[in-house]
Amino acid sequence: MSHTWRFLRAGGFDQVRLENGADVAHLAELDQKLWVALACPTKGIEFDAKTLDLLDTDKDGRIRAPEILAAAKWVCAMLKNPDDLAKGAAALPLAAINDTTPEGAQIRASAAQILKNLGKPNVKEISLDDTTDTARIFAQTKFNGDGIIPAESADDAPTRAVIEDIIACMGGEPDRGGKPGISQAAADRFFAEAQAFSDWWKKGETDAAAILPLKDATGAALAAIRAVAEKVDDYFTRCRLAAFDSRAAAAMNPDDARYAALANKNLTSETEEIASLPLAHVEPGKALPLGEGLNPAWAAAFAKLRTDAVKPLLGDKSALTEADWAALTATLAPYLAWQAAKAGAAVEKLGVSRVREVLAGKSKDAITALVAKDKALEPESNAIAAVDRLVRYHRDFLKLLNNFVSFRDFYSRRDKAVFQTGTLYLDQRSCDLCVTVEDPAKHATMAGLAGTYLAYCDCVRKGTSEKLQIVAAFTNGDSDNLMVGRNGVFYDRAGRDWDATVTKVVDNPISVRQAFWGPYKKFVRMIEEQVAKRAAAAEAASTAKIEGAATAVATADKAPPPPAKKFDVGTIAALGVGIGAIGTFLATMLTKFVDLPAWQLPLILVAIVLIISCPSMLIAWLKLRKRNLGPILDANGWAVNTRARVSVGFGGSLTNIAKLPPGSKRDLKDPYAPKRSPWPAIIVIALLLWGAYAFLNSKGLINTWTKGWIGKPAPVATSTAEPAKDPAPPPPAEPAPPPAK
Repeated sequence: MSHTWRFLRAGGFDQVRLENGADVAHLAELDQKLWVALACPTKGIEFDAKTLDLLDTDKDGRIRAPEILAAAKWVCAMLKNPDDLAKGAAALPLAAINDTTPEGAQIRASAAQILKNLGKPNVKEISLDDTTDTARIFAQTKFNGDGIIPAESADDAPTRAVIEDIIACMGGEPDRGGKPGISQAAADRFFAEAQAFSDWWKKGETDAAAILPLKDATGAALAAIRAVAEKVDDYFTRCRLAAFDSRAAAAMNPDDARYAALANKNLTSETEEIASLPLAHVEPGKALPLGEGLNPAWAAAFAKLRTDAVKPLLGDKSALTEADWAALTATLAPYLAWQAAKAGAAVEKLGVSRVREVLAGKSKDAITALVAKDKALEPESNAIAAVDRLVRYHRDFLKLLNNFVSFRDFYSRRDKAVFQTGTLYLDQRSCDLCVTVEDPAKHATMAGLAGTYLAYCDCVRKGTSEKLQIVAAFTNGDSDNLMVGRNGVFYDRAGRDWDATVTKVVDNPISVRQAFWGPYKKFVRMIEEQVAKRAAAAEAASTAKIEGAATAVATADKAPPPPAKKFDVGTIAALGVGIGAIGTFLATMLTKFVDLPAWQLPLILVAIVLIISCPSMLIAWLKLRKRNLGPILDANGWAVNTRARVSVGFGGSLTNIAKLPPGSKRDLKDPYAPKRSPWPAIIVIALLLWGAYAFLNSKGLINTWTKGWIGKPAPVATSTAEPAKDPAPPPPAEPAPPPAK
């Protein structure tokens, strides 16, 4: 390997130190198994979005290792001294651009041109403020290489007018200068639509007698007919039914109930109930009146029908027969078919005369030439985009590497990592490891494997519609007061505050200290719950007894008293045996405990405490050793390549507990604090003194120190001489004489 790498140990694994241009230039030589991450998303991280989009060359929303390597190779080739990347400066000196290569020379020339267009010809460095203002860069140029030409790019008025017509019909596309313009594809579509529209009109003009019986007024006549066609067909159908059967005539007309329902309303000619009535009184073979006798809700529509269609085609009539209606619709049937075959609707708003004028002119060739002229400048324009890319990489690339190839920013704690979205303040703690999430339920499935206590929060900014979902890792303190529904404040990286509400928690150990007290807190919590349940049950039973007594008093003369319950002797005996066994066990244990030397009693208590707490502490210690960052980021789309551990010490720096400022003065007198009894302290001190006294007394030290006044003497050593023999047993007694007969 041609480059000497330096590593640092952090998070339980080796991380490469990327500090200078040589490290970036030789990045391809570093084994990717030593990279901390191999992919990261372009959304949901605190980094310049445009830089991430430039790195994401395949536009899949993720940045992968090959894209990082390609960017490293390009940026090192474009700079004379790649060590400039370590500065992270926002401005790029023009002299720093490597102009010994064709691409570098073009980028430097484009950077100088940008500054010239912005009115800064003597400035020797370029910044993002210069490269991102494309509207100003191209404001003074007609052509910018994007293939989109605004109307101002044409020198002659007719071509400018056609470009404006194309924008009006096909829609405009903003060019790099921000002006609306057209592309070659839009121009081609416009002229194709114009030709189709002209040809369609030519067909109508060829057979104008049949298709356009009223010439330009034919469309108005058809519109008037369509407005009433459904209602007219309904009327003549009702008349035919009445002619078919005289009994149907009454049913085809509104009954009295419908008119009675209208009588109590404020009516106008636009009332919906009136418009739903038939056009006129239905009778067999009756013509449809166009004036008197017509449904008032349809008066305006039929007045237009009479003016635009009936009078020009059938003459001035006051009523229409069914035959008249059929003749009217048949006359306009060719026009209707012609309309159905309409082509070039996109340019219809211009009118056939303007369309044919455009087609007859030379604007099509002129526009094609303008687009070609603009496209010829594409290399220069692309070089301007390359300038923006180089300026961004010059500022951001090394920082991204230290949050991708290594997690230096995260573990050094000098700066927040790109995945840290802000700080959550909750329960007198500030959590720095906060990550943006889109789907908390889905995220928790993977993130739960991190072995970290996680709190998912919904964040809302008051007065706006902005919403945000985050997950915060609690790595210090305890979880006694953390629960769903608690509220806090979240500060994002921009310093904006959000109202945060806990919606979900993933419970994991936070510290070994919490695990030590955990069993006792659970035991106390269980007792409190049982006491609460028993109290509630007792209250319910008491209430039931009172209600039962009241009911018994109220119905004493109506129902006999319930029979007395008999005790089950066997059950009572079994309970007695069980209670006796438990009492015997407790008495035996107490006897054994009392028989122990007094100085051993505190040790026994300590041993009992350790027996209870050690399993919980051991489990917590094992989980805390496995606590790592990987699953939290993997659930967000990262590909973390190592076990990025969050040790107990490092976790303490990620979650800060409230502390008084140095030099603060405390007044410990709380006027509202509950009065403390001195007896607990007295009992603890007495027990300690008693244990010490018992230990010293068992050794005879108290007796020695007080010269026999207090305590028992020291135990005498057992003699090793041969023990005395037992005396001989007495002779057997003589048997008693037998009793006299």
